[in-house]
Amino acid sequence: MRPLTVGLAGLALALAPLAAHAQSAPAAPAAPAGASAAAPAAIPAAPGAMSVEKTSIGDLLADPGAKAVIEKDMPALVAYPGLDQIKGMTLRDISVYPEAQLDDAKLTSIQKDLDAAKK
Repeated sequence: MRPLTVGLAGLALALAPLAAHAQSAPAAPAAPAGASAAAPAAIPAAPGAMSVEKTSIGDLLADPGAKAVIEKDMPALVAYPGLDQIKGMTLRDISVYPEAQLDDAKLTSIQKDLDAAKK
């Protein structure tokens, strides 16, 4: 039980910047002249499926099938104490924070699971 408690405490500390960002959400600074910031490729969702790109975390957790996917693929997110503060964001939105541990491969995997849950 102790490792779980320590792990959750660490996650809370690691994801704290997400909550702060979700509250203030200033406009993103413009890229310097001559710099080209390549946006990550969009991950398409199956027709009728929820999306890591467009569906809010709150909506994902409100749907039983999607919630099961999130509980399986990102259990730390479900236990995150600041979850209420980021429910309006998408998984893609929080992927810009290293603490979220969400790269394109993980988002693609979650999207495949969401697609399968819809069937």
